[in-house]
Amino acid sequence: MADNGTRLTEFILMGFQLQAELQLGLFFTFLTFYLITIFGNLGMIMLIQSDSRLQTPMYFFLSHLSFLDVCYSSVIVPQLLEILGNNKMVITYEHCATQFFFFTLYASTECFLLAVMAYDRYVAVCNPLLYAMAMTPQTRLGLVAAAYSGAMVNTVVRTGCTFSISFCKSNQVDFLFCDLPPLLKLACSETKLQEQVIFLFAFLVIITSVSVILVSYLFIIWAILKIRTAGAKAKTFSTCASHMIAVALFFGTIIFMYLKGNMGKSLWEDKIVSVFYTVVIPMLNPMIYSLRNKEVKEALKKAFKRIKASQESKT
Repeated sequence: MADNGTRLTEFILMGFQLQAELQLGLFFTFLTFYLITIFGNLGMIMLIQSDSRLQTPMYFFLSHLSFLDVCYSSVIVPQLLEILGNNKMVITYEHCATQFFFFTLYASTECFLLAVMAYDRYVAVCNPLLYAMAMTPQTRLGLVAAAYSGAMVNTVVRTGCTFSISFCKSNQVDFLFCDLPPLLKLACSETKLQEQVIFLFAFLVIITSVSVILVSYLFIIWAILKIRTAGAKAKTFSTCASHMIAVALFFGTIIFMYLKGNMGKSLWEDKIVSVFYTVVIPMLNPMIYSLRNKEVKEALKKAFKRIKASQESKT
């Protein structure tokens, strides 16, 4: 514990505080999920790069989504595994701020990128003849750059406001990683202004992303309803289904975690939700896009055939 006026140099992440057997079980569970996340998302990126049929704007954005899932999961999960496996709960002030910064950056970028992907589906469904001209390589890069730039602004503001607070009540963070709600509980100075600024920027990120997604899908649904044949409707809808599932999972948990009222009243509940969006969702995204996407499944079959042929030629 730090006394008033003394700057903390380290925090203690309390984690789940479970019995040793349960912690070990969680360690292996999260390790398995993390390995699936890494191999699944990196595999998706390699598959997109290697198959000519996947060299389209939609898969270009999907490869960036996979990259973000690897990054923001890697910011959190190794630290969580250290807590569960080695009871290494101490994290330096600088490491805590760095973790906070990069997690905010990757999560914010994913918000904007999911909005970009919704816009991409809108153009593909509602203006298919203009799709190639609208989604040029320059446009794709510009949209991704805009997603990262917007996220960087939010990240700098959020991190600057959070770590301008004086922490002196305790150095024990009753959470799985350095996140805003548990850090605010350690403040010994007035935090109202910082909280208002942080909430405003978080609200702008979410409302901007969700608005683009909702408007895009309203136009998409309207376009699908005007299609006469049921088969054509189903085919058009299937091109958007994977993205809709990914959006519902990601934004559902993010909104619940950061914009719900009475934050911190159920800390155990917050921990479970945080595990879901840092460990589970990054693992699920490659499965969602591969299992529900015919082009990805065909590319996977083609890749497995190449691997099998290569092994047979060696023998």
